[in-house]
Amino acid sequence: MSKILIVDDEIQIRTLLSRMMQLEGYEVCHAADCQSAVRQLELLQPDVVLCDVFLPDGNGVDFVLTIKKMAPNVEVILLTAHGNIPDGVQAIKNGAFDYITKGDDNNKIIPLISRAVEKAHLNSRIDKLEKKLGHVYSFNSIIGESKLLKDAVSLAQKVAVTDVPVLLTGETGTGKEVFAQAIHYGSKRAKQSFVAVNCSSFSKELLESEMFGHKAGSFTGALKDKKGLFEEANNGTIFLDEIGEMAFELQAKLLRILETGEYIKIGDTKTTRVNVRIIAATNRNLPEEIAANRFREDLFYRLSVFQIHLPALRERVGDIRLLAEAFIDNFALQLSREISTIDAGYLEALEKQSWKGNIRELRNVIERSLIVCEGKRLGVEDLPIELQDTHYESSEDGSPCSFELSAMERRHITRVLEYTKGNKTEAARLLKIGLTTLYRKIEEYKI
Repeated sequence: MSKILIVDDEIQIRTLLSRMMQLEGYEVCHAADCQSAVRQLELLQPDVVLCDVFLPDGNGVDFVLTIKKMAPNVEVILLTAHGNIPDGVQAIKNGAFDYITKGDDNNKIIPLISRAVEKAHLNSRIDKLEKKLGHVYSFNSIIGESKLLKDAVSLAQKVAVTDVPVLLTGETGTGKEVFAQAIHYGSKRAKQSFVAVNCSSFSKELLESEMFGHKAGSFTGALKDKKGLFEEANNGTIFLDEIGEMAFELQAKLLRILETGEYIKIGDTKTTRVNVRIIAATNRNLPEEIAANRFREDLFYRLSVFQIHLPALRERVGDIRLLAEAFIDNFALQLSREISTIDAGYLEALEKQSWKGNIRELRNVIERSLIVCEGKRLGVEDLPIELQDTHYESSEDGSPCSFELSAMERRHITRVLEYTKGNKTEAARLLKIGLTTLYRKIEEYKI
């Protein structure tokens, strides 16, 4: 139920307005002055405040500032017996939803309250989403306890509060975009746009158009003016992933933005000015690219004012279990699966991998595991065959029981089921056993 706080020193007015609001289904509380209204704001946490302008201990126009400071999502409607334009203008500037005259505007109060309640609810939803986004993309969302990772996070937190360009280096899949988002949401630009562009996804001509925009008629197919991604990111952050793939000719244009904040759109004759923070990332060795004349040395020095290297997953094996458990929880929720048990062998098999694709590869493997898992237990058999092989080979080195015929049979049946994508009839045909026998062995081996 939506809540309304009525603030008026006249008891008749408070009683009349309370009755009207209650008949509309609102929960109502009232106060006679600013001081008691502050207490009610803390206790009731209303959606809308209906407030008189002239109060015994203050002015309603000024009181709007106090209300919005205490509860930014609350909407305030001011009521006055003698309205005047300067007060109305100042009230709106202070954050009031509306300013109306008592008596003359009685027929407007109910629909006005309804609109103010909707706005307050929208404010609340936006606030929750922003907080959720802030959590999802905050440094707290970066999982890992290894020293290498913590050192990288510490550097990122220090640079986040500045406007300095950042260069993130590391192998594919190490979480460079996650770091870029955390830096953005940890900065003073957090409420502005975060725009990501993969420089390897476009041809030179298309990337130039996407990044910098163009004027209508500047080339075949340019039917209207187009804003570039730098313009979309104005006052915010742009993340240039795979910067090492950017065409040499475009690098000069990027350098100009870094130095002056200006660039010229394709087909334009005047400059466009933007205020954008640049975070770049690459899995290439840029000094080697410079030596091969594929990357500008001056651009490298501008981008790498603050450089952070992200460690490969194989360099922080101790974090694999933490990441795996987080991904399992996440995908279980997304796929509406209940996983009550994770076999130790499953986690051990993950820790033995080299993870050339790093965190991205680990995430994909776990998503696949939850899709193929048929029960509430996640086991080695739910991993791709190549990961199972590594696990079994490792077990055979130190566990004589893995040479038993039953263990070999279990592995073989698991592989065949993997090959048939779970089709048991086809698996039984390939194994040359009856379907009933296959079901019995699946139950016996807990496959």
